[in-house]
Amino acid sequence: MSNNHTTLAIVDDHPIVLEGLQRLLNNLDEIRIGGCFTTGTDFMSFLKNNKTDIVLLDITLPDANGIELCREIKKLSPDTHVLALSNHSERSLIMQMINNGATGYLLKNISSEELITCIHEALDGMITFSKAVKEIMARPSMNELTGIPVLTKREKEILHLIADGKTTPDIAEKLFLSPLTVETHRKNLIQKFKVRNVAALIKMAAQQGLL
Repeated sequence: MSNNHTTLAIVDDHPIVLEGLQRLLNNLDEIRIGGCFTTGTDFMSFLKNNKTDIVLLDITLPDANGIELCREIKKLSPDTHVLALSNHSERSLIMQMINNGATGYLLKNISSEELITCIHEALDGMITFSKAVKEIMARPSMNELTGIPVLTKREKEILHLIADGKTTPDIAEKLFLSPLTVETHRKNLIQKFKVRNVAALIKMAAQQGLL
């Protein structure tokens, strides 16, 4: 792709953001602004007929969820790089955007130099994050720190038997325990995993690699 013809679009419902970004990017010879849009619908209509190399996408729009919109954009135009531009710094949102095909995630407190660097990295095919986002991604989330409960050997045994579909009497017989003791372990497991029922317990334990 020739750098002379990078077409960029901006989707954001704050006029001041659109204005600032336009002013900044208009100074760059290699970037041409194809259009500015305040709704996801308007941008999708534009994208159907206009080649867009890169889009700066606010993830909270009046008519669309940016995470879903990112998936739609990639479906319609796989070659368009989507850079999320957001005030939301939750790690789960960042991951969802990347999973839906975004090339990067930038927080709106980004400096102009950093924004330009990120645009160039995206065009070079790299996944790019603003400095603040890199810091968020490098820190383990609370969920990861506290996410995997510590289980006793007995609880692990019972968890595996529950996952195998064994009933309380089955487990009691197999482990030479009273049904009441098995029930107590079952309740403790549900509590430790902070779930409401056995189905959710099995799902959560599987997600965390305990089964």
